[in-house]
Amino acid sequence: MNGFVLQLVDTFVGTLRDVAPIALVLVGFQVGVLRRKVPHLKKVLIGSFYVVLGLALFLFGLQEALFPIGEMMAQSLTDPAFVAAGKPIGAITWTDYYWTYIFAFAIGFATTIAEPSLIAVAIKAREVSAGGITAWGLRIAVAIGVALSLSVGTFRIVTGTPLYLYMIAGYAIVIVQTMFAPRMIVPLAYDSGGVTTSTVTVPLVAALGLGLASTVPGRSALMDGFGLIALASLFPMITVMGYAQISAWRAGRGDGGKTPQPQGGPQ
Repeated sequence: MNGFVLQLVDTFVGTLRDVAPIALVLVGFQVGVLRRKVPHLKKVLIGSFYVVLGLALFLFGLQEALFPIGEMMAQSLTDPAFVAAGKPIGAITWTDYYWTYIFAFAIGFATTIAEPSLIAVAIKAREVSAGGITAWGLRIAVAIGVALSLSVGTFRIVTGTPLYLYMIAGYAIVIVQTMFAPRMIVPLAYDSGGVTTSTVTVPLVAALGLGLASTVPGRSALMDGFGLIALASLFPMITVMGYAQISAWRAGRGDGGKTPQPQGGPQ
């Protein structure tokens, strides 16, 4: 019990140290540049304490629960005894890891749906577009993108193919989509790729990649375990712009194609 409390206190102190520069910048500009007192100082201090405490508890939970669970699941799903019972290790092929791909897809979708930063962006997008972009539609489109990225990323780890090939092909698709997607969705699609790499998604994705690379024969945790987060930032851009393009196409069919849809290129 004492060790548990000491770890929690150590995490809290570390979080306080990490947050301190943000507080110094905000207070410095408020007092030194704007030359104004901090309004509702008592509420701000109480709220700041809650933020630090919440971050500390979250980080502590990651270290004690999410990271071990992610690594355990990855190691269990890639265990040769589970992947291909009765087969020698040398006879196992990438097709034998189908449960790993399914798990990666499912965990990618679930963690992205629960991502707080994505929820915030989706709500703001709905407000700014006056309901033209639905919060759930955007969240599901991004979640599908992350799910696909993790499935492709686990396939890359299993097969040992270079990461740069996937990145080049993916960004080539993004460039082409940018030319044809509705203009209002392009910046949002690019931001959607960034918000996926946040508090909930990153820890599980990192744990999954490292767990896979440490278990699959012939893979290096350092060389092959990372790269899933890069793919998780790329694929949502493709799926969000694809979602917008499909919606525009369906809207065009609904009015007989009379209403021209905004394009990504110059008008």
